[in-house]
Amino acid sequence: MPKRTALDFPLDTYGQSVNGVNLEYFPPRKTCELLIVAGIHGEEPETTVALSRAVRSLQSDEISSSISLVLSANPDGLVLGTRGNANGVDLNRNFPSTNWQSDPTTCRWHVDESEELPILTGSAPASEPESKALIELIDSLSPKIVLTLHGPLACVDDPDGTPLAGWIAKETGFPLVTELGYPTPGSMGTWAKERNLPWVTWEFPPDGVESISKSQVPILAHILSGKAPMRT
Repeated sequence: MPKRTALDFPLDTYGQSVNGVNLEYFPPRKTCELLIVAGIHGEEPETTVALSRAVRSLQSDEISSSISLVLSANPDGLVLGTRGNANGVDLNRNFPSTNWQSDPTTCRWHVDESEELPILTGSAPASEPESKALIELIDSLSPKIVLTLHGPLACVDDPDGTPLAGWIAKETGFPLVTELGYPTPGSMGTWAKERNLPWVTWEFPPDGVESISKSQVPILAHILSGKAPMRT
């Protein structure tokens, strides 16, 4: 009988989306060292697919007991194919950082275009059920470091210079940067920095899912198996 992968087991629920979809996570079996979050933007489904494939490439006992993960932090946006959630809010601009703004921010239609498309930031910091639930999950797990998966800027963003970010940059060949070069009010990373929580953003390249699966999934699987440096 083939061994079961981690995704063969029930995931725990940490909240619900605007449309009532369960927000699910794979809980750690011990104290959480690393939390990996994918799919915060619904128009970046490759992050969810890549993380799912990385998990499914391993047997359940091969995944580090100190790692937790969220496959899709924005399931409504993933279904709709939109950056924001079902309320049209960019969840990565809805976190309660000191620079959160009520006015809409902007995003880009394509990676090689300037940011001109307006997108909502919410009626208040953490106004959206998805961002509020994720904050509560992070508070509950108290991870030592958080890794979020995005696309398609092909870089590793880490203002703290953690060993994990340096390792990912070396393995992917992507540049290691301390900022993305444009304002990110109310972002998860800004919120985390204000809480002294190390936060790494791994931006996948502008490739299709199959290409990303071949180039990025093995690196993700290496992290999941606990073979990459996780401590700060």
